[in-house]
Amino acid sequence: MQQLILQLAVSTVMLLLCVAIHGLGLFKLSRVMRSEMTIERLRHIEPLSPRGALFTMTIVLAMFMLHGLEIWAFALLYWLLGAVPGFEGALYFSAISYSTVGYNDTHILPEWRLVGAFESVLGIFLLGWSTAFFFRMLGRIEAH
Repeated sequence: MQQLILQLAVSTVMLLLCVAIHGLGLFKLSRVMRSEMTIERLRHIEPLSPRGALFTMTIVLAMFMLHGLEIWAFALLYWLLGAVPGFEGALYFSAISYSTVGYNDTHILPEWRLVGAFESVLGIFLLGWSTAFFFRMLGRIEAH
């Protein structure tokens, strides 16, 4: 029971950390996109133009970096807890958990596998949040 409570506590801390990272990152990205000059430029970008493609790629790269930070945070946690042997293994387990590919839980010690399950649920939520944000940002490009 004590290990279960510990896993729930660790999972909650990681959830709060990742939501903060994601929220602040999307807020900053949104703020950059909201500046008056940026809005004026977006009104003149054709979605399929090189500028439109650059705009899209910039958003995708920024969001990918946010997800990467969150994956690396969990990987560091698994590695520091000794829940997954080696940092590369921890990074791999974190990436497959976060993306919900979820190869299997034999990569993590049984006493920490609930944290991996929480990472998967969090990954679904954060990926969905990013998808909604991405479409909102793309909606700012007005086709002429």
